[in-house]
Amino acid sequence: MKLGVFAVLFGDKSLEEALDKVQGAGLDAVEIGAGGYPGNSHCNPEELLQDEDKLQTFQQAFKDRNIEISALSCHGNPIHPNKEIASEHHKQFEQTVLLAEKLGVQNVVTFSGCPGESEYSKYPVWVTAAWPEDHPEVLAWQWKEKVIPYWKEQNDYAVKHNVRIAIEPHPGFVVFNNETALKLREACGEQIGVNFDPSHLYWQQMDPVVSIKELGEHDALFHFHAKDTAIDPQNTAANGVLDTKPYSDELHRSWIFRTVGYGHGEEEWKRIISALQLIGYQGAVSIEHEDSLMSVDEGFSKAVEVLKNALIKEKVGEMWWA
Repeated sequence: MKLGVFAVLFGDKSLEEALDKVQGAGLDAVEIGAGGYPGNSHCNPEELLQDEDKLQTFQQAFKDRNIEISALSCHGNPIHPNKEIASEHHKQFEQTVLLAEKLGVQNVVTFSGCPGESEYSKYPVWVTAAWPEDHPEVLAWQWKEKVIPYWKEQNDYAVKHNVRIAIEPHPGFVVFNNETALKLREACGEQIGVNFDPSHLYWQQMDPVVSIKELGEHDALFHFHAKDTAIDPQNTAANGVLDTKPYSDELHRSWIFRTVGYGHGEEEWKRIISALQLIGYQGAVSIEHEDSLMSVDEGFSKAVEVLKNALIKEKVGEMWWA
């Protein structure tokens, strides 16, 4: 495994400055934002696909520092009921796939998206309950009419361009756990897998190690985000884990995102890294920082420290263990 970072963390810096920061921290890989919600501060696929000189300059920046691109990410909602949003996110996805093919990057990270409840919706509708009966009816319609048709086409597109689609399970979208991720993969094709982010599982009361092992049995874990979540016992006891308060209202939320090691300790992250090793994962551990209690530099450096310790290996027979 290689330790890396999702470079949108350094979106205020030039590509070269961001890569110097990565290299200075002793990291080997970066995940680059190419559109969608993270934006494309370091990489404009449309521009790079049209200008060979700019593409070569882009590639050279990584070669000069011996840094690998672990993934291009265009987290978006290409099945949004607003056709303008859906069209823009779909275009960004297609361009990201084409650029990944040209660069020889294996993974394109994105969301499954979420449609509305009918052809007349203005906003996405995330179904979280089995009753009243409207809910399962909406869910069935979403998967049959929107989710499966779209992602079947994208699976074929990814096959054509020799790229894997790493869907990040995320509440608010139709794929938010292992069950829904594997449902999508089974219905649409094996070019679709998972970008695994423990932070979205913790507050849903899931065990990342259990989830990692299950995905490993299906060869479905394509890429990994290292991000943590801290759960507030008092607020959760009072209001449960479904929380719509702003992320900036840390004092009153049931949970908040934290940098690695500040929601769960180093032993937990060693357990996670060991599970990745057990399933044979050889990709990047890509740090994603969304900790509102820490600065960018502090959160990044602390995550690097914890993960470097977790990634220390000792050879035992033919196996490597954290």
